[in-house]
Amino acid sequence: MPLLVAAILISVVSFANAFTRNDFPPNFLFGAGTSAYQVEGAAKEDGRKPSIWDIFAYAGNAGQFEGNGDIACDQYHKYKDDVKLMAKMGLDAYRFSISWSRLIPDGKGPINPKGLQYYNNLINELTSQGIQPHVTLHHLDLPQALEDEYGGWVSRRIIKDFTAYADVCFKEFGDRVKYWTTVNEGNVGASWGYGIGILPPQRCSLPSIYNCSKGNSSTEPYLAAHHMLLAHASAARLYRKKYQVKQQGFIGFNLLIYGVIPLTNTSEDIIATQRAQDFYIGWFLNPLIFGEYPSTMKKNVGSRLPIFTSRESNLVKGSIDFLGANFYSSFYIKNNPGSLKKKNRDYIADMAVEVKSYSGNGSFTEELPVTPWILQGMLHSLKNDYGDFPIYFHEIGQLTGRNSSLDDWPRVWYMHEYIGSMLDMLRNGLNIRGYFVWAFLDVFELLNGFERSFGLYYVHFEDPSLRRQPKLSAVWYSNFLNNRLVDSKITMKTEESSSGPANHHKRVKIAAFIK
Repeated sequence: MPLLVAAILISVVSFANAFTRNDFPPNFLFGAGTSAYQVEGAAKEDGRKPSIWDIFAYAGNAGQFEGNGDIACDQYHKYKDDVKLMAKMGLDAYRFSISWSRLIPDGKGPINPKGLQYYNNLINELTSQGIQPHVTLHHLDLPQALEDEYGGWVSRRIIKDFTAYADVCFKEFGDRVKYWTTVNEGNVGASWGYGIGILPPQRCSLPSIYNCSKGNSSTEPYLAAHHMLLAHASAARLYRKKYQVKQQGFIGFNLLIYGVIPLTNTSEDIIATQRAQDFYIGWFLNPLIFGEYPSTMKKNVGSRLPIFTSRESNLVKGSIDFLGANFYSSFYIKNNPGSLKKKNRDYIADMAVEVKSYSGNGSFTEELPVTPWILQGMLHSLKNDYGDFPIYFHEIGQLTGRNSSLDDWPRVWYMHEYIGSMLDMLRNGLNIRGYFVWAFLDVFELLNGFERSFGLYYVHFEDPSLRRQPKLSAVWYSNFLNNRLVDSKITMKTEESSSGPANHHKRVKIAAFIK
């Protein structure tokens, strides 16, 4: 058969690790997620004011993408229809964030009644359908008013304002919301938003393609992280003291979990990988569990690393009931001690490592490698270092082109492998409590705009009604959730380009049969 044939049926195989929803504990949650700026739209309606993400998107960001979240998926107006889709799919839970600048437009002061009404309506709609609301308070969208007034997360003043905002949310929604996450991907927000300027509020000082107009890459990532931890701990203390006994809920913090493995088996790269894990994850998890930063960070960062007072250490220590974890991809780590010789070092130089991409099962332009074994190894390492706390995977998702087929085989394969790995992790003693697919819809993505997507549902942005259409991944996930066939028989297809037999591009797409 000629190479020009786009898809060739190779075989039908049976996997030994076949699984069903019934293999999981009854209380294990399966859900999907979005965040406020990425999905709501109505950015200038009903009293909402701009967040730092609005301003970031309007700036264009060095031509990375076009568009903004002014309309997004318009869930602000279409939430009832979306919740019906969630219920039909069979979701246990929906993870979303509250827009601080919609609920309290200036970041502090009066509550916006229209914002309060929207979130009450959304939460009521979810609970009426038997879907648990899992709420994140801050998902990279700090009110611009607070950024303008005192620099947002780089100022200690944020602690008081965040705690007051959290208090409103606990009071108004806590009778129905049992799972609260204070900050999404604190490690990424601090390092990328204040070190290299790739995320809002786009602050940096070292040479960068992102043309930051303000910031200090040597100090601000550490200040922002420090204040995130203190704001979280303050909100957690408030929740536990004032609300938890009555509301019977839980409060946690979210981190992006990078899969990291040594590039070589040398002791230098093995030690460097542990150091990378300390900087990536221990930066936040060490204070949350032990009340202080990792010793490797204290050594490499020195006086630029803020210090917890004894009172602050006790406040932060033990302030999570669970860890929210996001996972997408894995990397090789190589020792790089030379970076410590740089003057005015930033967070990346302080780490003293080189990060190299991991090709996994194949590195494609728009797809992420599938590496569940690396993730499982990371989680066992975290358990050994920090103990056995509950983990909810808030985001795991596969990237595909925006205009790719609705038959999103790579996403189905990705989900099949990671959901199967969740079962392996449970059987191997890891305390995993839930799995949320990112994302429920084709939302406005931070680094890709509308060019690429993670959604289970395709959104027809050219249609004034923003019609939703299920992709193959939505059908597969729904079948799994409802214990309708997730067959262990897998169809494998190979796509080959016409570039010739010597250099032809090949990729394997795998998905469970859909009936």
